[in-house]
Amino acid sequence: MKNYSLNELREMYLKFFESKMHLRAKSFPLVPHNDNSLLLINAGMAPLKPYFTGQEEPPRRRMTTCQKCIRTGDIENVGKTARHGTFFEMLGNFSFGDYFKEEAIEWAWEFVTKHLEIPVERLFATVYQDDEEAAEIWRNKIGLPNEKVIYMGKEDNFWEAGIDGPCGPCSEIYFDRGPEFGCDSPDCGVGCDCDRYMEFWNLVFTQFERHEDGTYTPLAQKNIDTGMGLERLAAMMQGVSSIFDVDTIKAIRDHVCQLAGVTYGENYKNDVSIRVITDHIRSVTFMAADGVLPSNEGRGYVMRRLLRRAVRHAKLLGIEGLFLKDLVKTVVDNSKHEYTELEDKYEYITKLLTVEEKNFNETIDRGLNILKAHIDEMKAEGKTVLDGKACFTLSDTYGFPIDLTHEILEEQGLKADEEGFKVEMDAQRQKARDARGGSKYMGADETIFNQMDSTMKTTFVGYDKLETTGTLEVLANDEELLEAAGCGDSIYVVISETPFYAESGGQAGDTGLITTATGKAVVSDTTKVIGGKFAHHAQVVEGSIEKGQSATFTVENVSRMDTSRNHSATHLLQKALREVVGGHIEQAGSNVNKDRLRFDFTHFEALTHEQLEKVEALVNEKILEGLTITIKEMPIDEARKLGAMALFGEKYGQTVRVVNMGDYSVELCGGTHLQNTAAIGTFKIISETGVAAGVRRIEAVTGRGALHFYQTMENSLNEVSALVKAKKTEVVKKVESMTIELKNLEKENEKLKAEIAASKAGALTEQAKTINGIKVLVSQIDELDMNDLKNMGDSLKDQLQDGVVLLMSHVADKVNLVAMATPSAVEKGVHCGQIISAVAGVVGGKGGGRPNMAQAGGKDASKIKEAITVAETTINAQLNA
Repeated sequence: MKNYSLNELREMYLKFFESKMHLRAKSFPLVPHNDNSLLLINAGMAPLKPYFTGQEEPPRRRMTTCQKCIRTGDIENVGKTARHGTFFEMLGNFSFGDYFKEEAIEWAWEFVTKHLEIPVERLFATVYQDDEEAAEIWRNKIGLPNEKVIYMGKEDNFWEAGIDGPCGPCSEIYFDRGPEFGCDSPDCGVGCDCDRYMEFWNLVFTQFERHEDGTYTPLAQKNIDTGMGLERLAAMMQGVSSIFDVDTIKAIRDHVCQLAGVTYGENYKNDVSIRVITDHIRSVTFMAADGVLPSNEGRGYVMRRLLRRAVRHAKLLGIEGLFLKDLVKTVVDNSKHEYTELEDKYEYITKLLTVEEKNFNETIDRGLNILKAHIDEMKAEGKTVLDGKACFTLSDTYGFPIDLTHEILEEQGLKADEEGFKVEMDAQRQKARDARGGSKYMGADETIFNQMDSTMKTTFVGYDKLETTGTLEVLANDEELLEAAGCGDSIYVVISETPFYAESGGQAGDTGLITTATGKAVVSDTTKVIGGKFAHHAQVVEGSIEKGQSATFTVENVSRMDTSRNHSATHLLQKALREVVGGHIEQAGSNVNKDRLRFDFTHFEALTHEQLEKVEALVNEKILEGLTITIKEMPIDEARKLGAMALFGEKYGQTVRVVNMGDYSVELCGGTHLQNTAAIGTFKIISETGVAAGVRRIEAVTGRGALHFYQTMENSLNEVSALVKAKKTEVVKKVESMTIELKNLEKENEKLKAEIAASKAGALTEQAKTINGIKVLVSQIDELDMNDLKNMGDSLKDQLQDGVVLLMSHVADKVNLVAMATPSAVEKGVHCGQIISAVAGVVGGKGGGRPNMAQAGGKDASKIKEAITVAETTINAQLNA
């Protein structure tokens, strides 16, 4: 067979189905859109679910994609075998109610035999045991002999997801790799567990609807969903034994070997680590490019786990220093032709992964110390098994996979409670599943919008006008579609054309009025709902409105302008951040409304005061320059040539909207904007904070919001001026003077308090009792904070020379406790930590400490006298033990 590269095979496949009138679409991002059943896209059909169900109209009835996917169900086996991986590309051709079995099978056979030129004698087909229709196509249309059409059961050849939804039989194409890959069993054939017969293309005929009661009914719209793993196909065509030998993946594998100074195939343990790193660096690179950030939850946890596994295996191979950034370049170089986002985000990807790698290097050292402490404690207590909760904490918090913990314990003759660890892990997985929601086919609960006509879409015309007239096509509430709505009713209004902007891209939805001849409704929000529709969230405030009536839709102009000011300012802000802070800055989210703007961006430390000043000044400079804002629609490739910034993880069509602010800022954006930056008025940063690992947030105001902010600050300055009795221009000097005076008074106060404490201490020493040669002083001194109490305890201890002191103080609503002992008292059995532990429990607190010093806090001052008795009893018992 011809030896095609992986990239050649991808292109051949997509071009072939383009020739069959399929729309060729770019891969969707790995982060699912409007699907809470998935953390990450795991199949070619996953992003296309709405088209299969008919809830949304596809851009074309035939589509073809090469979809990037991640599956982590077998993550523990990645590396241990040459078959398992987490990242892969899925080739697929899809029909949404267009062609069906005959075309799907014929085209698959044509591509495999005519274009790939795979020998017919090495090919087999399987069909579902009850799908005689597919079997007849293989035999009569394709010409496969009976013995090459194999019937399989439901487990192998029937596809369904979840408890309900579209499903159907499958037909799979197998390749005979040759007897050298077989098991030598006389029964060896398609379906055998050995490596001889390899399934490489699955054709799913979605023709039934499964119901929750387990019954099936035919679908009105029959669909085709095929999937073929690109890496598996490449391995087959290149005549290699595993995906790790495929050209693009082998390039990464060889780079790993070069960094480690080892040779692949010589040592199984090394090969495991090489395969882990090779696979995982592909996954985390693509995840980073789609905006996933390492974290301890959800898809961020998946990314962190993969990255940390790669780093740990690098350590096992002896790779020193930060190495991920070197491998990222190899991943990008081998995949950037199809996935241009890898090259676009290269600087950001390397920065993100390097920071996480560096952090983990520090974390793993702390984890090793914690595990060592556990081992020391186990040996001291005679234990041989580390409990599951401790194992899970090491894994979850410090990135120690259970096998690493087990390995280190084994070296010490100890074991890990792997069953207990599994219980903790299952609990976390269940928590993650609960957070994602149910497992319905669409991955989202059905709403009233699912009942609306799927062919109806809303066209937004509000870029150019704020008022239109149209027919009220759909009225609804949360439960049902309506014919009419009366005064006070809260409803959704859906029409085919609207000037109201629906919330998207971080911009809030428009507000305004809907007016008919019989009533009026106030729109409080506008949102995008399923199937490309806009829902106007409204309440009828006058009369009533009816479906089919003519209505005037009027956007609230002042709010739209304020929102547009904030939106245009975010574009200037992003550009200024990249100029002042660095080119790695990427938008990680935004939220703009009439009151303020919030901009999240990728950065790994707090911005300095000087950086914030520069950013703010640069944005205001561009506002004052009065840059003309131009907006054009153009092909996405043309937009890229202009250097237009795109949003992380956003799926763009072939035609995009480019917002250009005087050639200073060029971004892809579907939001509403001003015509000139001067209309922003002014820009003021309110705050800069961290919101997640590697993500910072700036909040700011513009226009009228900024004027309100400045007025509020002016009012505050007036109040301060009046309080300190100084002119506004002299407030700073006056406050500085008062601060110095206050510090001097505080010093004087501390001095007086120390003198009073010393005086009290002198009197208190006379109250000390002597027990077994040790002076014991237990006393209550109110209105002393913990610091003053400790100072007095030190003074009393020094005066007693051989003694133990316990002081209690009731201050505000708290009880402060301090115990101190001299070395001679400790030698005779005094333990302050134990004394405090016993006493704190009486006053409703907790505490402890060392033998010579301990402290605690309590809440119940009414029990102080009882606590004094407990203290005296405890000390007496220690000294007479």
